[in-house]
Amino acid sequence: MGSEILIDTTSHETRVALLENGSVSELYMERERDKGIVGNIYKGIVTKILPGMQAAFVDMGLRRAGFLYVADVESLDSGESLEKFVEDEPAEEDDKLLVDKRRPGRRLLDSPIEDLLQEGQEILVQVSKEPIGTKGARLTSYITLPGRYLVFMPMVDHIGVSRRIVNEEERQRLKDIVREGKQSGVGFIVRTVSEGVDRQELHSDMTFLTKLWEDIQRKAAAAPAPTLVHPDLNIILRTVRDLFTSEVDALIIESVQDYETCLDFVRSYLPHLQPKIQLYQGKEPLFEAYGLELEIERALGRKIWLKSGGYIVIDQTEALVAVDVNTGRFVGKRNPEETILQTNLEAIKEIVYQLRLRNIGGIIIIDFIDMEREESREKVYNALLNALRSDRSRTRISKISELGLVEMTRKRVRESLGRVICRPCPYCDGSGTIKSAATICYEILREIRRAAATSQKRRKILVRLHPIVADLLLEEEGGFLESLEQEFQKQIIVKGDYDLHEEQYEVMLLS
Repeated sequence: MGSEILIDTTSHETRVALLENGSVSELYMERERDKGIVGNIYKGIVTKILPGMQAAFVDMGLRRAGFLYVADVESLDSGESLEKFVEDEPAEEDDKLLVDKRRPGRRLLDSPIEDLLQEGQEILVQVSKEPIGTKGARLTSYITLPGRYLVFMPMVDHIGVSRRIVNEEERQRLKDIVREGKQSGVGFIVRTVSEGVDRQELHSDMTFLTKLWEDIQRKAAAAPAPTLVHPDLNIILRTVRDLFTSEVDALIIESVQDYETCLDFVRSYLPHLQPKIQLYQGKEPLFEAYGLELEIERALGRKIWLKSGGYIVIDQTEALVAVDVNTGRFVGKRNPEETILQTNLEAIKEIVYQLRLRNIGGIIIIDFIDMEREESREKVYNALLNALRSDRSRTRISKISELGLVEMTRKRVRESLGRVICRPCPYCDGSGTIKSAATICYEILREIRRAAATSQKRRKILVRLHPIVADLLLEEEGGFLESLEQEFQKQIIVKGDYDLHEEQYEVMLLS
């Protein structure tokens, strides 16, 4: 079984699922109220320079200012080539359409940001990372424009080819075609889908992207700052551009309007793929018909069971994501080392699947079950490397440590699925725990003592608290209440209130 793309659209939300061998491997959501801004180009205003961090804040007209690092500031003359500062094969994140500018940026580190920018300066920037948590959007002034076959880099004189194209003759052919058609001072990255594409289609893509850049420049020159100069495609057309390849068996769309939009887009750019676009005709909602609603619900769980009886636990924090592997109910039939190895190998498939499905990025720590033999650790490490090859996001992993830990990073561009769908628990504020009823009881008893000692005239003390805590206070800690009443000669009235948080309470003196 190959792969399929499903697109489910409502008035408030669009969901896109990539199915591989019948299982959802990637899921994207765009809500009307929270549309993504990665790829958008803005004419912004530098509002603050931070010399200590070698960065600047840029007002783009959004709720939060964007963040621009010195390595992402383009300041070289347009005619000067950056080819020797750029990796020959920079497109590790090819399908994400983001070019890593750290290498050209190394030269710029000799120039402090305060010499490159000044407050109040107008600057053209592109969003490279969505605002995540409390952080503003990550910006770059190295603009990149993605097409179907190429990524245009108007500020970098370079030709790169996706590392996923491994045939050397094909790589050279594609480079030669691009070199024929490109202007001096600009660059292109050849995307994976370009493999086997003829000269005419590639040159057509180059012409389109060059004209698009000229239009953006004209708009930017005439527009006041801050303002949006060029929005990226919406999630549906991005999906067609980035995911809809010849390897995809079908693109199935539930909305008639979106179906027509996709057909128009494909007729212009990908006519050979038009027969693969299908309008969903079923009575049952598209995602329910394919069982995806259950998969989405499963992707929000903390514990994921493995078929053998083992399980993994995924905990996402502000700093990193921790993944713990456990044998659970799996006891195996052979020696313990084999049982542990089998559990770790099975866990790898589920971990990589969950990282892609949940769109988890940043620093990830995987705590495998400890293995005594170096041979076992090597098998697990190689299995993890192989499993990550199917992941389009760039990853880096370290060797398994003596403690069974693997440190890895995964390119993070947008919020994870859990952060999009969920919000922090109002009870625990995202910590996953709240104080026990006994702890609250002892806090209340201390507060009663403090309140009683402040007034000799008032004879009653009212305690409002959650009924669960009230039951514990009256039953198990009732003796302490009586001793406080006798000590301070005051009546203590306990009143349960379900409107209160379990950790909330009020202690009031009454006349």
